[in-house]
Amino acid sequence: MESDNKMPLTFQMALAHNTQSMSTFLKMSNEKQDEIIKEATKLKTVREMQNFVDSIPKTH
Repeated sequence: MESDNKMPLTFQMALAHNTQSMSTFLKMSNEKQDEIIKEATKLKTVREMQNFVDSIPKTH
């Protein structure tokens, strides 16, 4: 992960509560992780973030 991409706290918390998504995320290349983090920074609500994190194993 690039240090200039700040991982949103809500993203970190959602990942911590979804082990399958966390496992998928950790297996990604640094570039793909950066893309996911960039997408996550655009989300405005906790529900949006949870839905996004829940979709990681299905869509990435």
